[in-house]
Order: sequence, then structure tokens, then C-alpha cells
Amino acid sequence: MTINWEFILMALPLYEKAAWLTLKLAVLGIGASVIIGLICSLVLYQKTAGLSRLVQAYIELSRNTPLLIQLFFLYYGLTKLGLTLSELTCAIIGLAFLGGSYMAEAFRAGIQSVSKSQIESGLSIGLSNSQLVRYVVLPQALSVTLPSLGANCIFLLKETSIVGAIAIPELMHVTQDLIGMYYQTFESLLMLVIAYLLMLLPLSLFLSWLERKVRYAEFGN
Repeated sequence: MTINWEFILMALPLYEKAAWLTLKLAVLGIGASVIIGLICSLVLYQKTAGLSRLVQAYIELSRNTPLLIQLFFLYYGLTKLGLTLSELTCAIIGLAFLGGSYMAEAFRAGIQSVSKSQIESGLSIGLSNSQLVRYVVLPQALSVTLPSLGANCIFLLKETSIVGAIAIPELMHVTQDLIGMYYQTFESLLMLVIAYLLMLLPLSLFLSWLERKVRYAEFGN
């Protein structure tokens, strides 16, 4: 079997453009999901009755419905309610909605790992609840949370392959179009795999390096 290099050179600019769009979606979706997850975990930590139940309901809804269904609801369902969102907006909201629940669980696990003695020590020196969270709870929870946060970032980057279902020209959507038009299945899939490797491998290596740095700073080994 020979590789059609002429087709690869022709399609390369399309993959480059799609890769940048995929990265944009991932960065915005991950950034929003981290913010949502942190807020939700702090609400659960404070144990405010009404808000905690609302956050728990959101987490269950988000984690137990596929991203594809969420995207279809945002893109097609909301139009029935008179609200029309662009494809890009729907994709970012969908990634943030899904990722926020996973980030919330990661942050909650880290917060729960902080020992009660540390919290009691903070209270004994007169720290307020906000100061306790900022200076005692979150810094100690970070090293525990970081591996899960990294795994969630990689997960969300891979989940961008689904947003092509609402006509966003990301990597998977471009690949399907090229296969449909030119029937160059092997070459198209090869470029798709390479594109994701070029994005995911550096991210994975960076997150591993960051985790080691944080653990070294905390434990000194």
C-alpha cells in the first residue's frame, strides 16, 4: 500500500486550521470547566443546604448524560425556546458543562484530603472561612487534585472530537469530510491521529512535569 503524499500536502492546511480551532475550543472549555468546578467544590465544602443540592443535581445531570446529547440540546433544543446560539458557543458551553462536573469532583476530593487538624489550626489563629480556604485548604488540596485535573484536561481535549456533530470544522469533522469527498481513508485518519498526538503528547508531558514540581515543592523529594 502506498501513501498518497499529494493528497496529504493538499489536506495539510485544512488540518492545521482544524487543529487550531480544536485547541481554541479545548482551552476555552477547560478554562471554564476549572472555574465551574472550583466554584461547585467550594459550595459543597461550605455545605449550604440549597446550593449544595443544586450543585449535586448539576453534577449528576452532567456526568450521566453524553456530551453529544448536551450539544444537540444546546444547538437544536434551545431554538424551540427562542434562544439561538452559535456552533462555537454551544461547543464551549457543552465542554464546560461536562468538564465542570468532573473538575468539581476532583477539587472536592482534594479538599476532603486536607486533615481536620490543619483546619482547626487555621481557625485557632483567627482565620476567617475565606482566609482558611485560600491559605490552608486550597494550597494543600492542589497536590492531591492536580493528577485528576490533568486527566480531565486530556479527557476534554479528546472530547472536542464530538463537537463536529454540530457542524464545527474541528479535526474529526474535517477528516469525515475529506474521506467523504476523496475516499482517502488511510491518509485522512493518519493525519487525524498525528494531529491529536501533537496536541495530547506535549500536554501529557507538561502535566506530568507540573505534578512532579508541585510534589517536590510540597515534600522536597
